[in-house]
Amino acid sequence: MNAQPDHTVHYRHAQADGLRFFYREAGDPHAPVLLLLHGFPTSSHQFRNVIPQLAAHFRVIAPDLPGFGFTEVPAERGYRYTFDNLAKSLEAFVDELGLTRYAMYFFDYGAPTGLRLAVAHPERVTGLVSQNGNAYLDGLGDAWAPIRAYWNDPSPANRQTIHDAILNFEGTKWQYVHGVADPDSVAPEGYTLDAALLERPGNKDIQLDLFLDYANNLTQYPAFQAFFRQAQVPTLAIWGRNDPFFIPPGAEAYRRDNPDAVVELLETGHFALETHGQYIAQRIIDVLGAEHVRR
Repeated sequence: MNAQPDHTVHYRHAQADGLRFFYREAGDPHAPVLLLLHGFPTSSHQFRNVIPQLAAHFRVIAPDLPGFGFTEVPAERGYRYTFDNLAKSLEAFVDELGLTRYAMYFFDYGAPTGLRLAVAHPERVTGLVSQNGNAYLDGLGDAWAPIRAYWNDPSPANRQTIHDAILNFEGTKWQYVHGVADPDSVAPEGYTLDAALLERPGNKDIQLDLFLDYANNLTQYPAFQAFFRQAQVPTLAIWGRNDPFFIPPGAEAYRRDNPDAVVELLETGHFALETHGQYIAQRIIDVLGAEHVRR
């Protein structure tokens, strides 16, 4: 009798770029790699429900980015929280693990971080999954208005406005449940853990620095789009239709640069994995195709 495959999730650490990265790993070490990149204000915890399903087909690796989850950033590192630096740290992490070929799933902040890595090493990327991971001006919704005001005038008053509106339990929960038909279907541990980690000393300043730096991601969109045109890798853009931050035109725009991109809009909000995780995982397996998936 053949042994059943082991889809156990392992919780590991790796030293890279002067940081102690926390990451989740599951699946056959020889299977195609799928790199899962989380967004704000969460961590690799957002993938907790889909990793076992994906691990039947991939070697799944999900790191916590600096400033999030359980990745440790020593004070003496003097780390500056910008998306350029998040991408440099992610590259160091990937290199430390010896990953030279991988598909990427990115959500929210994971998009500008992972796509910087893709632009730097296009030969490594075998496929893309964007779940409310924006790379087009078309995709920025009205919910960005207060953050745009902060970009235009990074005054203490505008910084405080963002702090008070977003960086608290209610603001975090709202991101999870807004646009969900049945908010009671969203498990509370996700937003509760995120809100608790935001309360760590200094973390809210980290998040405010990243909100301000997000404006620099918009200047990178042409490079990201050029990568899509040149690489033409299998691509799935699967978005929550009711996300107030990253709106449906941002998903549909992926076809502009890769006509073969598969675009799906789901009746849910920003954190689509909370309500449609099993379906999204199956669509990843379907769309990335036989050359990426071990069956």
